Parts: sequence; structure tokens; C-alpha cells
Amino acid sequence: DYTCVNLTLILLNIILKFKPNRKLVNGSDLCSGRVEVYQIGQWRTVCNDIWDLNDSAVACRQLGNVVSAPERAYFGQGSGPIWQDDVGCSGSECSITQCPHTRGTHNCRHGNDTGVICSGRGVFLPCLDLSFVRLVNGNGRCSGRVEIYHNSQWGTVCDDNWDMNDAKVVCKQLDCGSAVSSLGSAYFGQGSGQIWMDNIECSGSESTLRQCSHTTTHDCNHGEDAGVVCSGKEFTLLVNGNGRCSGRVEIYHNSQWGTVCDDNWDMNDAKVVCKQLDCGSAMSSPGSARFGQGTGQIWMDDIECSGSESTLRQCSHTTKHNCKHDEDAGVVCLSDFRLVQNGQNHK
Repeated sequence: DYTCVNLTLILLNIILKFKPNRKLVNGSDLCSGRVEVYQIGQWRTVCNDIWDLNDSAVACRQLGNVVSAPERAYFGQGSGPIWQDDVGCSGSECSITQCPHTRGTHNCRHGNDTGVICSGRGVFLPCLDLSFVRLVNGNGRCSGRVEIYHNSQWGTVCDDNWDMNDAKVVCKQLDCGSAVSSLGSAYFGQGSGQIWMDNIECSGSESTLRQCSHTTTHDCNHGEDAGVVCSGKEFTLLVNGNGRCSGRVEIYHNSQWGTVCDDNWDMNDAKVVCKQLDCGSAMSSPGSARFGQGTGQIWMDDIECSGSESTLRQCSHTTKHNCKHDEDAGVVCLSDFRLVQNGQNHK
């Protein structure tokens, strides 16, 4: 038997820890009511200007076909902000947040709140929208290349205009704490397939990346894939090298990135860094700012790892130093190591 809240949908929501971004309020059952969407931390109503059956079909998705689309606060007036106006869905979208609409400006009152009545005989079809985000190829689930799920496949985000406000939204969406760094130029490696979003401009208050201003057309390649580091874990990065597995060692402490002094820096220390970044074995441990001089604080000195530690902070070290940035330590891991002979690469 079909029920209004399809059991398959419930199970998928539990598995994916998915929080629906729309609900029907004040109806006779879960398949009818005033349409509300969740945005910037609260539920908001939708104005009935140009609202039609295509819009209602999207609102009813997973709940069956549209029976009717009553207007003028048929299910009672909502409260708080009115988020969407002039919604113009084609009917094929997964969520009304994907439909063309005006946001932030409207000429409506809650007497114009829209509602829907759905048939309650929906058959579940997977319909994931751009609210699904993951971080790939980083150190755990809270750092990596930004990927979004759309049109039944994962794709990347271009780094044009990519900044800390955008990273902040991704970290919030993934429950990974605050944003530590917003990285471009495929720092976490190049993705494949589609580039779904470009020119993203978040204010930082949005709940999902999809809610930020953006374009779906682009002039990018995967060498411009955007990345994020969130504060959910302790972080070490390799900077200014050939990809994420070689470069100057930088660690995040006290809300800022800083470097490591090369006093006593050796292969055991490099081994721990490569392990921590999931970059394979250590190939070399260059000092003397081989990958350029950093800026700001020098957070660690006289590091002495055994090589068995999981993170650099677990190694014996001092936080006081007598160093300058021309002594910044570096690492080259196996993942970024290659031999070049007569212009040919030998793996």
C-alpha cells in the first residue's frame, strides 16, 4: 500500500541524514497544506504570484500528483519572512528551490501564502538536488574538493570568485564546523564529469551552497576545481608545490595558518606529514624554504617524529623558535613524485 509519507523516502532520509527543505503545514494530512521552505535557519512561506500546477507538481514530488493548488492562504496565514515569489517551475525540478524565482524582494503578504493538495499516492524515485555536497580527496570528510550531486551524477564547482564565505556555507552544510580555508586551482586534485556551478557568491548565511547566487554555465576546466578545509579536524597542508602532496608545510592553529621550522627536520617528520595527508610514502624532506617562504607565525620547531605518529602535533616539538621564514620546512610525498627524462614521464 502507498501512504502519504512513502516508507522508502523515510529510509533514504535516515540513511543520508537528509533534512527536507520544504514542508506542507496546516493541512488535513501530510499531503496537503501551506507550502513552506527552510532557508537561513527558519521556515518561510511562498507567495502565490504566478503559482501554477507546474510549481505545485514540484512541491508535491514524492507525495503523488497534484489535486489542486489553493491560493490566498487557504491553509491559513504563515508568519515570519516570505522567501519566494514569482516561482516559475517547469515541473521537472527536484525541489522548488531549484525553480526560477525572486528572492528577498516581493510584493506579498501572508494573505497570499500558497498551498497544495497532493494525491498521497506517490511512488518514490530518487531525486537528489544540489543540496547534496561532499568533500573529496582531503583529510577526512571535512576537507577536500567540493562536489555536488545533480542530474544523477557527482560534479565539481569552479573556483571563479570562490572565497571564505562560500567555504563557510559548505562547512555549515556538512556540519564540519567553521571554514578554515577556501582553496582553488584543483588543490585536492582534478575531478571529472560535469562542472555544475560557477561564479558562486555566498553571503555566508545560507544553509546550502545551492541557495547562494551562482551560474550553471561556466568557462572552466577541472584545473579550476574548488576546495574547502573546515575546522572539523586538525589540519596540515602542503602549499606551493606540485599538487596537494608536496610543498611547504603549514599547520592551522589559533585561527590562522603558519609554518614549521626546518631545525632537525628529517624523513621521519616528512613520513608523518605524508601519512596524515594520505599521500603515500615520504620521498624527501627539504628545508630552507624550498617551496617559498611563508608568512605569519612559525608554529612548530625542533620537531622529532619517530615516524609512527598519526599527526605532526603528536611528535615531540617546541612552540618557541629562533627561526625565520627562510627556514620553512617542506615535504615531497610519493603521490607527487615523478622522474622526467628527455621530456618523458616515467612512473
